[in-house]
Amino acid sequence: MSRLFTRFLTKSTRQLIYFVTCDMSGEPAAKKAHTMVKIGTHNGTFHCDEVLACFMLKQLPRYKDAEIVRTRDPKLLEQCDVVVDVGGVYSPESHRYDHHQRSFTETMSSLRPEKKWVTKLSSAGLVYLHFGQEIVSHLLGLPPSDPVTGLIYDKVYENFVEEVDAIDNGINQTDEEPRYRISTNLSSRIGGCNPKWNEENVDEMERFQQALKMVGAEFLDRVNYYKTSWLPARDIVLKAVNARKEIDSSGEIMSLAEGGAPWKDHLFSIEEELKISPPIKYVLYSDSNGAWRVQCVPLKLGSFENRLSLPEEWQGVRDEELSTKSGIPDCIFVHASGFIGGNKTYDGAITMARTALKKAAKNEI
Repeated sequence: MSRLFTRFLTKSTRQLIYFVTCDMSGEPAAKKAHTMVKIGTHNGTFHCDEVLACFMLKQLPRYKDAEIVRTRDPKLLEQCDVVVDVGGVYSPESHRYDHHQRSFTETMSSLRPEKKWVTKLSSAGLVYLHFGQEIVSHLLGLPPSDPVTGLIYDKVYENFVEEVDAIDNGINQTDEEPRYRISTNLSSRIGGCNPKWNEENVDEMERFQQALKMVGAEFLDRVNYYKTSWLPARDIVLKAVNARKEIDSSGEIMSLAEGGAPWKDHLFSIEEELKISPPIKYVLYSDSNGAWRVQCVPLKLGSFENRLSLPEEWQGVRDEELSTKSGIPDCIFVHASGFIGGNKTYDGAITMARTALKKAAKNEI
């Protein structure tokens, strides 16, 4: 028997108990078990909202190593530090974030009146509302009060989290009958991670972890996109808007210095901020082959309708035939729907846009 072990045997009973109940870190096992952070959610079929809620929480240092406990047992949920999508309680003070109770009608706008969104919140929306600013701040490496943090917080909700809220709460995109069904959204793909009804011996937690990874990759990608691609494009669009009358005296055509920059979202917000009138109809930019595009500005973000489509007689026509029909050299194409066209040169592209404006004005007389 070693001297070291003999020394421990000769210490007091209290010290001996401390020794045998410690792990290699030297901290009492009972204490470590007690301080283990736990995120609770329900077991059984999982949905995008609680998977996303769990992932977002784990982006914060205090929840990074948290154990995810999937159960509906109230006693086990009581032991969790934060509970999402189960338990029938919404109480930020006690970190309970369920939305299934009949009394729950909260939206981003009702809980934060300065926000415009009125979609009923799911557990994802609740977690994002209470922790999102901190999460985005942490991921961007910026203070929570930084204007960029607030801007990206809003964009991620509007273009990512709100969709999850709406689908989980059974809210349709439109009151009209949709012409087709979208079945490849994130919520649908997360639903597909669940075990099939006729699968046997499936590790449900393994499937949940698979869903967590999928949700996480898309959430992080969206935050990163707004930081590294979307936000830098604003200056490019602003310069193009301010220089629009140098392109054409109408002020209805603008040219982007960088082809491929995401411009639509910025254009709508800049037009509103600067009270631009008349609104811009066409945007010129170069493509990857050095040719030029003429793209119509949509009626609104996400719409397939245009403020002013390219002339109907050009639509679906290409190359020499299009050049002959339009009287403009070096034409490449106009899409069959009239939302975009191409020309080999900048001069050709701007002539296409100007001609389209003149034709529209003539038809209005």
